[in-house]
Amino acid sequence: MNMTVAIIISAVIAFGVTAALGFVIIPWLRKLKFGQTILEIGPSWHKSKQGTPNMGGIMFIIGITIAVIVAAVAFVTSGGSLETDYSAMVNGRENVLVIASLVLAIGCGIVGFTDDFIKIKLKRNKGLSAKQKTLGQLVMSLGYVLTLWLSHNTVWYVPFIGAVDFEQNIFMSALFWILSVIIIYGCVNSVNLTDGIDGLCSSVTAVVAITFIAFAVVQKFTGLGILAGALLGGVCGFLCWNWNPAKTFMGDTGSLFLGGFVTALGFCIKCPLLLLPIGIIYVCETLSDIIQIGYFKITHGKRVFKMAPIHHHFEMCGWKEKKICVVFSIVTAIGCAIGFLLMYYGLEM
Repeated sequence: MNMTVAIIISAVIAFGVTAALGFVIIPWLRKLKFGQTILEIGPSWHKSKQGTPNMGGIMFIIGITIAVIVAAVAFVTSGGSLETDYSAMVNGRENVLVIASLVLAIGCGIVGFTDDFIKIKLKRNKGLSAKQKTLGQLVMSLGYVLTLWLSHNTVWYVPFIGAVDFEQNIFMSALFWILSVIIIYGCVNSVNLTDGIDGLCSSVTAVVAITFIAFAVVQKFTGLGILAGALLGGVCGFLCWNWNPAKTFMGDTGSLFLGGFVTALGFCIKCPLLLLPIGIIYVCETLSDIIQIGYFKITHGKRVFKMAPIHHHFEMCGWKEKKICVVFSIVTAIGCAIGFLLMYYGLEM
């Protein structure tokens, strides 16, 4: 079995399992009355979505996990290796990195599931407190970074600089830990903010997944390809149920899982800094929220955007949800192309 076949198997299984689970999990969530509560602060027309089953992210969490395990086992048993055979940026054990990436995503998904469960089932609208959610994410982040450190996955490619080994001295080691935790925490929550309208987070993340498949091919990293293939299949399978008008929402269960997964893929390519252009929409969503809150406080009530995060601003400007998904996915594709070119330029240096 070659890498291409492994990626296809991973994507097909994730898509099939996720899409099929919609027939089971959505009625189950509806039966349990795990419906979305639409807050008054949101766009008024979102009220029609009141009661739509939430926590549908369980579907692609199961689909992606099964796909990664099956494809990885099949590839290894056929005599292949999950590690990259591209020597330029190899430092540690990539098979450990593959496993840790899935664990990080699932861990973040558990934090999201807890938040959703408290909000929906226990009828506490705010769910986990900001401190509780942050603590949970930091625990997952630190566990992942520790795994990177122990497996010596500590070399990053920095655009226009080259390979940087963070184990060369105490200062660089400390910088590695600090930057890694900040990147993980920031990216996970940025993806979470992107989940605000039907199909947006899934469609944007599908484009991101395709980009990481391209990285896997260039770096000849089968483990990365299997992860990215499963991510692509999972979010596309979920889009069958989440495209406007959505039959289910992923909830924090799904968005935090996706955040952890995308972040881990950034570390898999040895260049988490490229998450900035690759995740340009995630970044814009976060910045729009920060700018809106900061400006509101400084000016005592004035706003930069009609509503934040920025996808709601475009909604208030009259854009339909499908149009926002398409335009944001195109912008993501442009950012991903820039990220890919930065990596390709570095590998050619």
